[in-house]
Amino acid sequence: MTMAERDYEAEYERYHSSKQAIAHRAMRNAARRRAGLKKGDCREVDHVEPLSSGGSNSEENTRVVSRNTNRVKGNR
Repeated sequence: MTMAERDYEAEYERYHSSKQAIAHRAMRNAARRRAGLKKGDCREVDHVEPLSSGGSNSEENTRVVSRNTNRVKGNR
């Protein structure tokens, strides 16, 4: 492997196994359960103020939206 090549598998593993990533994933899953979304449901829970920006999982900060709506919004 040359200097310019990246080990994407290792990068993915490092990021997704970090304590912060695990905590955010657990919060997102809890929000989905609270909203009544089941596995395979195409809708998502949108955090009005993103978790990564210090938002909470409170009912006032979450809403159920389509996947497209949530992805277009991104981390804003």
